[in-house]
Amino acid sequence: MKKNVLEDMVTKMVLPILDNYEFELVDLEYTKEGPHFYLKVFIDKPGGITIDDCQKVSEQLSELLDEKDPIDDNYFLEVSSPGLDRPLKKDKDLEKSIGKDIEISLYKQVDGKKKYIGRLTKFDEKSILISDEKENIIEIDREIISKINLAIKF
Repeated sequence: MKKNVLEDMVTKMVLPILDNYEFELVDLEYTKEGPHFYLKVFIDKPGGITIDDCQKVSEQLSELLDEKDPIDDNYFLEVSSPGLDRPLKKDKDLEKSIGKDIEISLYKQVDGKKKYIGRLTKFDEKSILISDEKENIIEIDREIISKINLAIKF
């Protein structure tokens, strides 16, 4: 089964579980790391996710996965919070992050750089606008963005 088809199928399985608790699905990915496969489910809620929240979702999703058995490989199921540097994959994630510092990684270099950090000022379906530390506005074409995360500053 193709990775994206599998991820879509598991997403449809986990969404009703998350709706019961008013949790949000931040991301879901099926990956191979070394010799092992992992099904990673990242969830959130206002105020943050607890270990107990993750355990509830993990137990219920695990039962469903055992019942439906959509994954041929042996794998580890991980349910966790997205962390401080959470990925911003959907427009609603970007909307919530306007005014916050983000880190953008690119598929190819723009002006000699493949990574930009700045305050998210605006976005649309074609581009993302950030303001750097010198208040310069940088416009980045969404087609060349590989990932966007909240930036962590220490």
